[in-house]
Amino acid sequence: MKQAVWFPTEEYKEKTRLFSWMKSLGYEDYEAFYNKSISETAWFWGEAEKAVGYQWMERYTEVLDLENGTPFAQWYTGGTCNVVESVLSRWIADDEMKRQPALMYEGENGTSKSYTYEELDSWVSRVANGLKQAGIEKGDRVTIYMPMIPETVVAMLAVMKIGAIISPIFSGFAADAVMTRVQAAGSKMIITADGFSRRGKIVSLKDEVDKACEHCPTVEKVVIVRHAGNDFTPHNYDFSWSTLEKEKPFVHAEEMNSDDPLMLIYTSGTTGKPKGTVHTHAGFPLKSAFDAGFGMNIKQGDRVLWVTDMGWMMGPFLLFGSLINGATMVMYEGVPDFPEADRLWETVDKYEITHLGISPTLIRALMAKGDEYVNKHSLKSLEVFASTGEPWNPDPWMWLFETVGKGKVPICNYSGGTEISGGIFGNVLIKPIAPISFNASLPGMAAVVLDDQGKPIRDEVGELCLEKPWVGMTKSFWEDDERYVNTYWSRFENKWVHGDWVIYDGEQYIITGRSDDTLNIAGKRIGPAEYESILVKHNDVIEAAAIGVPDDVKGEVCHCFVVLRDGVTFTGELKKELMSLVNSHIGKALCPKDIHVVEDLPKTRNSKVMRRVIKAAYLGKELGDLSSLVNPEVVPFIQGLQSSKL
Repeated sequence: MKQAVWFPTEEYKEKTRLFSWMKSLGYEDYEAFYNKSISETAWFWGEAEKAVGYQWMERYTEVLDLENGTPFAQWYTGGTCNVVESVLSRWIADDEMKRQPALMYEGENGTSKSYTYEELDSWVSRVANGLKQAGIEKGDRVTIYMPMIPETVVAMLAVMKIGAIISPIFSGFAADAVMTRVQAAGSKMIITADGFSRRGKIVSLKDEVDKACEHCPTVEKVVIVRHAGNDFTPHNYDFSWSTLEKEKPFVHAEEMNSDDPLMLIYTSGTTGKPKGTVHTHAGFPLKSAFDAGFGMNIKQGDRVLWVTDMGWMMGPFLLFGSLINGATMVMYEGVPDFPEADRLWETVDKYEITHLGISPTLIRALMAKGDEYVNKHSLKSLEVFASTGEPWNPDPWMWLFETVGKGKVPICNYSGGTEISGGIFGNVLIKPIAPISFNASLPGMAAVVLDDQGKPIRDEVGELCLEKPWVGMTKSFWEDDERYVNTYWSRFENKWVHGDWVIYDGEQYIITGRSDDTLNIAGKRIGPAEYESILVKHNDVIEAAAIGVPDDVKGEVCHCFVVLRDGVTFTGELKKELMSLVNSHIGKALCPKDIHVVEDLPKTRNSKVMRRVIKAAYLGKELGDLSSLVNPEVVPFIQGLQSSKL
């Protein structure tokens, strides 16, 4: 396995929040502490919520209740809370903390804004009161389709404060993807903006919402933040954000049970519609805050910038991980290499960022721009890099460590998922760190690598599983317990099967890829079914399949394979039509790299399309067992598609 390149000194180690907390509990060795955390799960998560400083309205009577079985573990039973109490209320009760910056914003056009904890709390309370006046009640779902601007954070916290449920979705999605998620959640309201800036151009959000709302009968109001200033067609359901802001800041946080839903985040699978992961008031926020505070050493006074979107899990993670720990959340709207390739590094210096969250795709892109853009800036405020979204390859990792971090700033590789509420693996800062790998399973996460028979293995690729429940584990899929159980709990008894291939050597973990067919494009997970369902809408396409293909910049890109109707010729014009069709539904950021025509798709006897075989054939890899195929004769043609381009 990889040799470590970053080593914590004893002085550094002892100053970390993780080591200080471990020591207070009688541990100085991480492995001993970790083993305790997974052998006595209830003890650990009881101590963890205290360490985070989670705020309770009524303290819980039991940490963990398994009466309904491990897949439906209940945490902090009997406890009541509201996450906004932990995010804001605790800090404004402190005369010093309430004057500290809670939220900073940098617009692509250079606009800067800053809000203290006290100012943010007042703003959230006004909007929360406005939402109540607009008819939003406890349990209602509110879709958040917004760019990375301060109003997005305010909207999310205001919805949570009154006991409604947020459903944040990626601002790059087009109308169909928005519609699917709004329909699935049954949202009563959508909060959006007129548009936002990307590479100096205005991207309209309201137009996409209007198209989606034609098929979303549950939506009663669309709240519009006037941000970009672009024109849009007014509708009867339109409601001004400024009207919400005018209310008085008199609203108490709704008292919620610890396992009441807080948030639905839709994540894509290999088949069917997106899965609505259900997160609770004492789940996602607590896990995120714990991982940020004790995994990444985020603390009061730090400034945290993550290049992400509120529609992906790292958006809410940034919110909870920063504010529950008393740090400053820094938002950047736009792309990190515009108008110049050093925009991200310039922003780090401008806001004195201590913790920078990135993805391998982003670093590959910035690395290609050249070292000179990094060397223009001091970057002396940086304490930790955090990396999420996809596996690394060595060269970009070392470039980030040596060129950007000068060999001094540790890289916290961090991997888990939307369903996890944070990480399974990480690089804890009290152990040496090697390139591209993870030096630990995170505390409380009982990770194990299993073979096909469910037996633990080392030094070879296996299936990543979790043997114990954890705080932040999705409560289920929204209104679909059966799919939830089938997805994660049906393969091995009482073991969560995560869907990642992992190698473990007894010290380090390396993730080699997804064990299912989900695509991971620049850290954004999307199911092949979304591409396929769009392509078959075209009159000339009768079948389609989508796979992920390795890419030097994005990590993975989508390639689609289509079967055309008899008599249809695949022309350049038709290919352009299909590309445009997918782009209009899903958005440019996730558009396919290429579309290929085949006579048929490899299928099993029950007509299941074997994407695994398509991918292996196209990439020239070992095909595996083809005995279940009814049409193995179609495979050689797919193999020839890639070789014909070499």
